[in-house]
Amino acid sequence: MIMKSNKKLNIIYMTLDDFDNIDNYYGINTDLLREFRNQGHNIYVISPTERKKGLKTRIIYDKGVVILKPKIGNIQKTNIFEKGISTITISNILIKNIKRKFNNIVFDLVLYCTPPITFLSVVKFIKNRDNATTYLLLKDIFPQNAVDFGLLKKTGIKGIIYNYFRNKEKQLYEISDYIGCMSKANVDYIYMNNKNISLQKIEICPNSIDIIDKTLDIKVINNIKIKNKIPLDKKIFIYGGNLGRVQGINFLIECLAKCSNFDDVFFLIVGDGTEYHVLDEYINSSKQKNVKLIKFMPREEYDKLVAISDIGLIFLDYKNTIPNFPSRMLGYMQNKKPILAVTDISTDIGKIIIEGNFGWWCESNNSNNFVLLIKNILNSDIKQKGLNAYNYLIKNYSVKKSYSIIMKHMQCQN
Repeated sequence: MIMKSNKKLNIIYMTLDDFDNIDNYYGINTDLLREFRNQGHNIYVISPTERKKGLKTRIIYDKGVVILKPKIGNIQKTNIFEKGISTITISNILIKNIKRKFNNIVFDLVLYCTPPITFLSVVKFIKNRDNATTYLLLKDIFPQNAVDFGLLKKTGIKGIIYNYFRNKEKQLYEISDYIGCMSKANVDYIYMNNKNISLQKIEICPNSIDIIDKTLDIKVINNIKIKNKIPLDKKIFIYGGNLGRVQGINFLIECLAKCSNFDDVFFLIVGDGTEYHVLDEYINSSKQKNVKLIKFMPREEYDKLVAISDIGLIFLDYKNTIPNFPSRMLGYMQNKKPILAVTDISTDIGKIIIEGNFGWWCESNNSNNFVLLIKNILNSDIKQKGLNAYNYLIKNYSVKKSYSIIMKHMQCQN
């Protein structure tokens, strides 16, 4: 039996996100890292920088956090050949830099998210070298999500690629001592599709944030609305986040079109993604007046728009067979907004919203049901459901809860 320290742990977190500190970036991962730091642990982060930025490999020391920033090949917004080569070479680059920069550090805990599954070799290296506990924060299930939308297939040439990544996925689950899933549906999915994995290593470790009350007074709310040309006298439904295939943008458009004559409703959409142009073309051609699309804005400005809205929107395509759980939901809840979720039946996000009494849900295959829900919402106590959302967030999605879930494994490991 190996006893783990109750005191300071050396924790390494690996990500492909490019950041140089954890205090100016707010999200489910940086919030968790701050909680570990605030509890007195030593935090080490691997956050690579792509070659196109022209920066050398470097180390940043910032407020008790050590951030190693290896230079890697280009992955984002590049051709498929370069992206493929860069992805394949990441592991070797990271291992080489860990040996050089962190050679004298014995890590107690390795934290990493999916995607990507390219961290497999790095996780294995640290685990074997330091006898470290490995904890996978499961945020995506690849390659099945690519199969759902036809990017990969389980047969033919694409099947070869699928089997390669599926094998990597299985190995990543195997090397992980614990797998923290976003919800019960994720736990069930992983176990049912990976029967070789012990159920004891799979648990719910939900998306969580550092909870801050962001309530604004009515004067500030009206000023923000005026500045952004948002109606003062309508119920604002906001969608924020990725606009891709997973979200089912064509169905979103179908829902918007059926609400085009609703005088007391305004849809505010803030995001970007592969399907952004589809939504943009619809709005420009239809000239629908109760919709506003914003492609990009700083996080601080986006948060203000959430704060002045009335209801948060979640959309997931009906073709999804894996249980997604969008983290943007927590931002709505933090701003005391109820949620209207329009999703597939694989996710349990709708069940959670209904049981928690902080919103509404319908399947993303019938836009008439969406219209009926909108009418129902307008006659509901929206403010009370928003308060329910905030209270549910405090109880279930505080970063302190995720911290305690992970740390219980560090007391004693067989």
